Amino acid sequence: MERYDHRTIEPRWQKFWADNDTFATDTDRSKPKYYVLDMFPYPSGSGLHVGHPKGYVATDVVARAKRMQGFSVLRVMGWDSFGLPSERQAVREGKHPSEITERNIGTFKGQLSGLGLSYDWGRELATSDEKYYRWTQWIFLKLYEAGLAYQADVPVNWCPALGTVLANEEVKDGKYVETGDPVERRSMKQWMFKITKYAEQLLDGLDDLDWPEGVKQMQREWIGRSEGAQFAFSVADSDASFEVFTTRPDTLFGCTYAVLAPEHPLVDSVTTDAQREAVAAYRTRAANMSDRDRTSQAIDAPKTGCFTGAYCINPVNGDKVPLWIADYVLASYGTGAVFACPSHDERDHAFAKTFDLPIVEVVSGGDDVQAAAYIGDGPHVNSGFLDGLDIDAAKTKIIAWLEENGHGKGTIQYRLRDWLFSRQRYWGEPFPLMETEDGEIVPVPESDLPVKLPELMDFQPTADGRPPLARAEEWAKTTTPDGRPAMRETNTMPQWAGSCWYYLRFISPNNEEAAWDTEEENYWMPVDLYVGGTEHAVLHLLYSRFWHKVLYDLGLVSTSEPFQRLFNQGMIHSMSYNDSPDGRGKFYYPNEVEEKGEGWVAKADGREVFTKVMKMSKSRYNVTNPDDMCERFGADALRLYELFMGPLEDGAMWEDSGVAGTRRFLDKANRLAHGDNVVDGPVENKDVERALHLAIGKVSDAIQSLRFNTAISEMMIFVNEALKADKVSKLWLRDFVRILSPFAPHLCEELWRGLGETETIAFAAWPEVDESKLVVDTITLAVQVNGKMRATVEISATASKDEILEAAKTSPKITKYLEGGTLRREIVVPGRLVNLVITP
Repeated sequence: MERYDHRTIEPRWQKFWADNDTFATDTDRSKPKYYVLDMFPYPSGSGLHVGHPKGYVATDVVARAKRMQGFSVLRVMGWDSFGLPSERQAVREGKHPSEITERNIGTFKGQLSGLGLSYDWGRELATSDEKYYRWTQWIFLKLYEAGLAYQADVPVNWCPALGTVLANEEVKDGKYVETGDPVERRSMKQWMFKITKYAEQLLDGLDDLDWPEGVKQMQREWIGRSEGAQFAFSVADSDASFEVFTTRPDTLFGCTYAVLAPEHPLVDSVTTDAQREAVAAYRTRAANMSDRDRTSQAIDAPKTGCFTGAYCINPVNGDKVPLWIADYVLASYGTGAVFACPSHDERDHAFAKTFDLPIVEVVSGGDDVQAAAYIGDGPHVNSGFLDGLDIDAAKTKIIAWLEENGHGKGTIQYRLRDWLFSRQRYWGEPFPLMETEDGEIVPVPESDLPVKLPELMDFQPTADGRPPLARAEEWAKTTTPDGRPAMRETNTMPQWAGSCWYYLRFISPNNEEAAWDTEEENYWMPVDLYVGGTEHAVLHLLYSRFWHKVLYDLGLVSTSEPFQRLFNQGMIHSMSYNDSPDGRGKFYYPNEVEEKGEGWVAKADGREVFTKVMKMSKSRYNVTNPDDMCERFGADALRLYELFMGPLEDGAMWEDSGVAGTRRFLDKANRLAHGDNVVDGPVENKDVERALHLAIGKVSDAIQSLRFNTAISEMMIFVNEALKADKVSKLWLRDFVRILSPFAPHLCEELWRGLGETETIAFAAWPEVDESKLVVDTITLAVQVNGKMRATVEISATASKDEILEAAKTSPKITKYLEGGTLRREIVVPGRLVNLVITP
């Protein structure tokens, strides 16, 4: 039998698993548990491409192996189905977002099922299902009751094309990162979360997590803990003053100017008449930049600012220094004001050089602070009572001086800002809040949840700028529990809301009395393995951790962190074809281009086409559909290739020929199992048995390390070794088929039955490594003469050094060198080689 028929085998076993509810979650709580979770997808209209299943297949291999190792496994899938893309697609197609979402979920689910992924589909959920978002609203109320949700007038990123506010993280260079639509700054009343209250807990909690260090560092930088001092500058010839925070209070003697955020409340009152027009123009310009754009400017980027005409007083020496405004200072970060020491800060130095401001050295050690800022350590100079001290000692002394003289104090600040939680869009969770005529905010009683999303077909804001839900006038009118007229909140929650806690709902998704069952939460949490892309390194993971820590403090969950281990799979890339060298022109499908000479041209018009390796994307015409691969080669071959391409965390280049290669391996495995030389009893063949147990050990290790590519290689070695054997024992095959089954479950179910088994392989006991089978009787050593290999010898694996040397020196290929020279030195590298140093 050369090739197995995957088109028959795979649908048959997928039907068997579905009909028999094979992967329903085990209810035996005496077993050890393993909760393995994928970052659930947003069900877009384009469906999956072959880059998506990489992580899903990896977690499936782990889940299947853990079941066989005796664990109760929670393996589930759901849909992050609220959000702007479905709303936009609904507008384009003239349909309701719920219809679009349902259709897209059907596409995704069909593709995932076709890959043989062992999800417990009885626990499937969608964030846009009212049975789910009822509990999202309930959690919001818990945070509201805890004083963590509040309304504030804040400058926001308003996207006119979308009619909604975007988070800072969703805006870059004045545009929405997903669509490229322009974004402008407006002041609006928004719901906010006090995530800053949990900054220290979010930071400290990272230490005990088994996460990639790079992800933990990204979160640490986003939280941005800074130790320093906060103190006041008074405005010259005025009763006004402002606070600054700095991590380098030791450089205060080097302050030559100070900067306010353009939106700082003092700007209007301190600006002189002569500067008022210029300041107003600059503030208008800065108001249209996102916070992200303002704070992410490179050090060498052109610096902008505007002098207010006012001066302020340096509290440490009484010097009068000019007061500026500049876009790199934010009113929402720190105090909204900074003092500048250009001699020892690169950004301050660039600003000072741009506007010809003084630069005074206060830490010695650099070359010329007029040419470049010196940011290293050294004794302080020109700093009064700090002279001669290094940075740490000077910081301690200046903070003590500020406190003693009533100017300020040592303090800690964070880069993290409170979380803007409102969106002016339709397809999202309604807030469980109402507002009375006198402005009182009243929570919706828990017994009235969910606040259902009203049926609308017009998803645009109203003519007067209110959110789309304001169009549902009858829905918006309501009464408080005590009978007073009120209006519902017409903003909706962001897409992050539903994804902040879905891992908890999976624990008991059909519970109508609670968001999760307490005993089940105690058993399953935390998630043991969470797999997804690095694009979620900050926002989703940080927001989920915040909600979870609040729930922990409220006594509603048993762990302080939701995800114990995190793994980021690498992206799969593919060749794209574009008529522009930078990849920004017209894209072509592979079948629309042809190779000509040393380049590529479009078949239609002969236009020159450039190739570029890029992330798979439908818009780049470089995606490969997994359905096509399953049809051509089978799901098992695709699964194997996804994990055989290289280390799971690395990016990889997609090649259809690679799937053909893993299919050939599976055909060889199938041929091995159906060979005429297969016998029931044991067979004596040390080489095959050693290869088998090396494979068992490597695959077993890979379940923990996720180093699947090397485990697959070891299984390939076993098959090649076994195919050379005169006889093949069914005992070998039973072990081999079990370790292959997490990777290629369809074929292995078929082979398992062929070996006489009547139950599914999904729960067959995992084989153990027999260490005695790994011992080798003989080994082959290289024999070198003066560092060059001249012979090999086969000797006992337990041979002594003297026995090794004797075998080497008596080898016919070596004796001629010994006869013609003098043996000066003998070197033995155990298990590898012998080197004889011989001189003439």
